Amino acid sequence: MKGTLKRAVPVAVIVLVLAGAVAIGLWQQYRSFLLTPLAIGDAGMVFVVKRGSSIRSVVAELAQRGVTRMDWRWRLLNRLQAVTIKAGEYALEPGLVPAALLVKLASGKVVTYRFTIVEGWNVRQLLVALDKDPVLQHSSLRAADLASLDGLPAGPAEGWFLPETYVFVRGDADLQILQRAYRDMQDTLRQVWSGRANNLPYETSYEMLIMASIVEKETSRDGERAEIAGVFVRRLLKKWRLETDPTVIYGLGESYDGNIRRRDLHVDTPYNTYTRYGLPPTPIALPGLASLQAAAHPAQGEAMFFVADGQGGHRFSTTLEAHNKAVQRLLKRNAPQQESKP
Repeated sequence: MKGTLKRAVPVAVIVLVLAGAVAIGLWQQYRSFLLTPLAIGDAGMVFVVKRGSSIRSVVAELAQRGVTRMDWRWRLLNRLQAVTIKAGEYALEPGLVPAALLVKLASGKVVTYRFTIVEGWNVRQLLVALDKDPVLQHSSLRAADLASLDGLPAGPAEGWFLPETYVFVRGDADLQILQRAYRDMQDTLRQVWSGRANNLPYETSYEMLIMASIVEKETSRDGERAEIAGVFVRRLLKKWRLETDPTVIYGLGESYDGNIRRRDLHVDTPYNTYTRYGLPPTPIALPGLASLQAAAHPAQGEAMFFVADGQGGHRFSTTLEAHNKAVQRLLKRNAPQQESKP
C-alpha cells in the first residue's frame, strides 16, 4: 500500500505541474491577445454593427475580414468584460486592441457626417443637394412632398429651412434633415421676431422672413445687410415699389437663363417688385441668421437706392440723381469687360 502511495504522489505532482504549465501557457496567450492590436491597416477601417448583432457575430465578421481570429480568447474576454454593443457605423483606428474595441462598440460613438444648407439656396436647390448626398437615405423628395413635415404651414415651403450645418449618422434620412432645419428656422424666427425694432412695416414674422430672403439674395456682405434692409423698409413705409432684381428672377423660375434683361422687368408675376407694390407673396430663398437680424433691425438713414459698386459691394444713395450717377459709374467700369467678350 505504501509503495502504491509513493508512486501516486509523483504522478499527482506531475499532473499538477503539467496543469500549471498549461494554465500559464493559456494565460500568456490570453495576455498576448489582450495586448496585440487588431490587424487594422494604417488607413483604418469603417465597420458597421447591424441592429441585433452580438459580440460573437461582430467578431465573426471581423475574422472574415482578416482583422482577428474567432477563438476562446474572445469568449473569455466577453465574459470578463461584458458589454452591450450599440448598432451604428464605427471608425476603427490602427493600434486598437480587443478590449478597446468592445469599449468603442459599447460607447455608441459612431461616425458622423455633415450636411450644410447654404444661405441663399432656394428649396429646389436644397432638394437637389439632399438627393446628391451619398450617405443620407433618400425619399425622392419634391417640393410638394414637404407638406408632410410636422408643423410646416400649408402653402409653399420656400424660406422655411434654416441654413446651417447639420450632423447626422448613416441611416438618417433627408426628411430628418429637413425636419430639423424647419424646427430650427421656427425657433430662430420666433426669437428674432420677439426682439425686433419698433415701427417696422411687417404685420407678421412671415413678412419679416420674406424681407430677410430678399436681403440674403441682394448681398453676401454682413456689413451691408442692415443697410439694404433699411432701404427696403423705407420704401415700404413710403409706399414705393421695392424694385429688386432677385424677386424678378425668382418669379421667372426655370425660364431664367442667368441674365436679367430690361424686358424681364416688365413681365408681371406675383414676384415682380417692379410692377407690384409691397412684398412678394413668399420668401425667395433660405435666409440665414444675419439676414433675419438685418430684417429685424434695419439700419437707420435716408438712403433710398443702392447699386453694385463693381467690387462686390454696393453704393447707397439718398436721391435718384446720385443713384443714376452711381449706375453710370458701374456701367463705365463694366464697359471694358463687355467689349472684351466675343
